Amino acid sequence: MANQLPQLDQVFAALADPTRRAIVMRLCVGEASVGELADPFDMALPSFMKHIHVLEQSGLVQSEKSGRVRTCRLSPDALLSAEDWFQHQRAIWEARLDRFEAYVMKLKKERAAAKRPSKTADKATNKTSKRKGA
Repeated sequence: MANQLPQLDQVFAALADPTRRAIVMRLCVGEASVGELADPFDMALPSFMKHIHVLEQSGLVQSEKSGRVRTCRLSPDALLSAEDWFQHQRAIWEARLDRFEAYVMKLKKERAAAKRPSKTADKATNKTSKRKGA
């Protein structure tokens, strides 16, 4: 996992920007030209191309140029390292929460046992009340 960290950092950095997340979501539908991708955004094409470049560097997007048109498509394999990282984190936190739940249940049992009068205390109370009532 340690050898994947630089690539994982690039994926998370690329997805940290809302414009790039929107591009990725659009590419989930299918490939599109840079012009189609840029259309919903109010920015100059050179600025938009910087977002495409970051997505390409992270491995999330691949593009190819045919004539004057650059077409982009999603590369979902780049998300595998992020998915692996999330699964690893989930396993860690589930184990922690399981231990915490066991600890809380143990405390509840101890408190319930402390509130219950013991059998020897019951017998002593019964003997005292029988003497008073006699």
